Amino acid sequence: MKWLVDTIAGRTIVVLLVAMGVLHLASLWAYQSSIEQEVSLTNEALVADRLVTVARAVARAAPAERDATAHALSGGPLNAHWSTERQAIPITASSPFLAGLRARVLETAPDIGTDGVATGAHTAAESDPHVALVSIRLPDATWVNVNLVQVRPHNHFDSGHGTVLSTTLMAVGIVIVGILLVRWFTRPLATFTAAARTLYATAEPKLIAETGPREVRELAHAFNEMQDRIRKLVDDRTQTLAAVSHDLKTPITRLRFRIEDLPASRRRLIAADLTEMERMLEGTLAFLKGDRADEEVRSIDLASLVETIVDDLADQGAVVSYDGPRAVVIRGRRLALKRALSNLVDNAVKYGGCARVTLAVVGTAALATIDDDGPGIPADAVEDVFRPFVRLEASRNVETGGVGLGLTVARTILRGHGGDVTMANRGGGGLRVTVTLPLPAATIGNNQAIGA
Repeated sequence: MKWLVDTIAGRTIVVLLVAMGVLHLASLWAYQSSIEQEVSLTNEALVADRLVTVARAVARAAPAERDATAHALSGGPLNAHWSTERQAIPITASSPFLAGLRARVLETAPDIGTDGVATGAHTAAESDPHVALVSIRLPDATWVNVNLVQVRPHNHFDSGHGTVLSTTLMAVGIVIVGILLVRWFTRPLATFTAAARTLYATAEPKLIAETGPREVRELAHAFNEMQDRIRKLVDDRTQTLAAVSHDLKTPITRLRFRIEDLPASRRRLIAADLTEMERMLEGTLAFLKGDRADEEVRSIDLASLVETIVDDLADQGAVVSYDGPRAVVIRGRRLALKRALSNLVDNAVKYGGCARVTLAVVGTAALATIDDDGPGIPADAVEDVFRPFVRLEASRNVETGGVGLGLTVARTILRGHGGDVTMANRGGGGLRVTVTLPLPAATIGNNQAIGA
C-alpha cells in the first residue's frame, strides 16, 4: 500500500478513483432522481387516464350493471366499485402523489369539475401511504370509488449489485488508464534518474533528449546545462590541482637539496617535515581527485581483485586471508576499486594486526567483510573516521603514517560505484568493515558470473 502514496502513479490513481467515485455517485443520484421524476409523471398520467376511462364506462352502463362493470374494469393496482356515495376522504395535503393524481384526472376530464374528484383514504387516520381511495362523481351524482395501490418507482440504488458492478468496472478502467498515462508522463523522469545515477560513473555527461511536453523539455534543458557546468567545474578543478601539485612539489624538492649542507641532526628533522608535507600534499590531491581518472567503466571480477590485494599483502609478510567465490563480476573502475579496497585491507593489517576478507553475493549486491583483531574504535566514532583528515589517536598509532584521508577516499570511490562502506565493532573483539557493491543485471542469477 505504500506504493499508492509514495509514487506519482499511486497518488494519481488515488485522486482519479476518489474524484471519479464522487462524480459517479453524484451522476447516479442525478440519474435516479430524473428517472423517479419521469416515472412518477408517467404513472400519474397512466393512472389518471385509466380512472377516467373506468368512470366513463361505468357512467354509460345501466344502473343495474354499473357495479359489475366497475368490477370488470378492475385489475392490477385498481379495484373499482360503484356507489351512490363518495367514500374517499381527501388527504392530498400529505401526499404529493395523490395531489398530482387529482390534478391529472381534472386535466384529463375537466368536465368532471373540481368537486367531482376526491383523492384520499377511507378514513382521515389512514396510515398506509401506498393504499389510497379515489372517488369520481358521475353525471347522475353517483360515484365510482377506486381503491388504488400506489406503485413506487424502482429505486436503482436498491439494486446494489448493479451499482457495485458499474463502479467496479469504472474503477478498474481508471486504474488501467491511470497506470498507462502516468507511466507515459513519468517515463522522462526515469531517464533523468538513470542519467543522474550514472553521471559519476561516466567520463562524459549523458545528455537527455529535449523532447516531449514543454515542461519536460525545459527540465531536460536545465539538466543538460547542469551536467555541462559540473563537467566544466571538474575540468577546472583537475587543472588547478595539477598546477598546485607542480608548484608545491617543486619548492619541496629544492628544499631537500638545500638541507644537504646542514648538520645531520637538523637535516634529519627537516627532511622528516618535508616528507610529511609531501604525504599530506599527495593525500589531499588524491582525495580531491577521487577516482575520476580517464579509466573507463567495465566488467570486473571482484573476487580476483580482492585475491590480488590479499596476495600482495601476504607477500609483504602480512597476516591476511580470503574466503569467497572464485568469481563475482561487477561493473566499475578497476584501479579505483583496487585503491579503495586496498586502503581498507591495509588499515586492518596496520591497526588490527591481521585481515580476514570474506566475499559473498547477497541478493542483488556483492558483500565483502574485512575483520581484524585490533582494539576497535569508539562506537560514537564509526562515522567520524570517514570524515577528511580525521585520525583516532586513541586507537590508531600516529607512527604508522597517513593523514586521515584513506577511509574518506575509499567511501567516496565505493559510493561513486553505487555501493557503500560501514564499520562496526565485533562482539568478540576487533573491527568489522562491510563493503557493498551492486551487481549488474547480467550477473544476478548467472552461475558463470558468480563462481561458487
